[in-house]
Amino acid sequence: MLWEDRVVLLTVLFIHISSLTAGSGGGQDNVQCAALNSTRWLEYRRQRATLQVQYLLLTRKNSDCAQRFSQDLVNKQSYFSFSHPTKVIIHGYRPLGSNASWVTELAQALLRAQDVNVLVVDWLYGASSAYNVVVENYKEVALQISVLINQLQKHGSKPESFHFIGVSLGAHVAGFVGTLFGGTIGRITGLDPAGPMFKGADTYDRLDPSDAQFVDAIHTDSDYFGISIPVGHVDYFLNGGQDQNGCARSRFATMFGYVICDHMRALHVYVSALNGSCTLTGIPCSSYEDFLKGSCVDCGVFKGRCPVIGLSENSGISVSPLPKEQKVFLLTTSSAPFCAHHILVKLEVSPLDKSAEVEVMLMTESLGTEYRFKLQTAVTVYRRVLAHPAALCEIHSIRLKNTGARFYRQADVHVKSVCISALPVLRHEEPLCVGPCDKKSPSKRSINDQVSLTET
Repeated sequence: MLWEDRVVLLTVLFIHISSLTAGSGGGQDNVQCAALNSTRWLEYRRQRATLQVQYLLLTRKNSDCAQRFSQDLVNKQSYFSFSHPTKVIIHGYRPLGSNASWVTELAQALLRAQDVNVLVVDWLYGASSAYNVVVENYKEVALQISVLINQLQKHGSKPESFHFIGVSLGAHVAGFVGTLFGGTIGRITGLDPAGPMFKGADTYDRLDPSDAQFVDAIHTDSDYFGISIPVGHVDYFLNGGQDQNGCARSRFATMFGYVICDHMRALHVYVSALNGSCTLTGIPCSSYEDFLKGSCVDCGVFKGRCPVIGLSENSGISVSPLPKEQKVFLLTTSSAPFCAHHILVKLEVSPLDKSAEVEVMLMTESLGTEYRFKLQTAVTVYRRVLAHPAALCEIHSIRLKNTGARFYRQADVHVKSVCISALPVLRHEEPLCVGPCDKKSPSKRSINDQVSLTET
């Protein structure tokens, strides 16, 4: 889809949601706790000339009651600790009247994981308009943020103590803040960085590895609203970085389900990783297709240590110098906590005189993961990486089924072996293998046979 088409779709979304929220009440300051901005249409028209960026501070001391924060309050009583690291959350494009409801969930997850300052950058007024107008505002927002960061540094905060987490367009805001500080900021994490109007932009105008000491990005909607090119030292492409499991594909689905489910999946997976539900590990590979075909099975480019989504320093890798724009791939399940284990299946068959199809199913108690191998006459070895809900050691059997067309005689398939191994493959680990066995045509016998992993 061309970026012009995406801008139109974003503008339609803006108008649609604006019509739903135009009658809602405007945001009011709580007597004790600060809140994200929320605005009516008329109020927005009066205030849109100014960005009105506000900052909310959350720490473990006030995790349930945000404090409004500004450069004027740096010297005054505040929960901000100059000795603690600081996480800076920046939202992206917002439909009018709609604040970023996910901010609290992300902030709370960060505070559970680490004792940090969490600064939320709320730029609703600058982020609520037609998309191309919002893009014009992002550098001004970054400039305002940089003024606050400068003040904090004057009072003891170090550049490397700041970790910016930008969602969609917010990732590029974070990137420009990093540019203003000459790449000395500790870390920037981009959660599906925005693609329209940025894919072809110069690195000065978008997020890139030079913006911080370490930049990582999670891609989940690179064919629509997210950017399709790598923008960090390490770039995680979840399920190929495009269509996500569990997101609606029909145009008759809800506005959220069809338009932004893929785009927001990066955020939800990141929160899941912060909650420690499981380890979300990326495997370096040149393409998603090669990853699925089992062509990339280890993390040699990182000297054996695979990058992990979350807060580990440099995503857990220790190579020096750091790679740049390194694509890594991983699979997830369709719902939270999105945990999946990468299982490489290797199927070896005897030569065939006609094409066939064999279904392989990995069984763990009542859970099964299946894949159909399309067999060709000139190929005898097939590989595929599958996302299984349980670890390799919990797989107790493999089911094989000779499938294919129903209206002509199928070929009998002699399976020489089926081997499974967990990714990343470690040097000292041997794959688990079973075989041989014959998978007859359905017309000859039942083929829902189960093959135990203890079979030799």
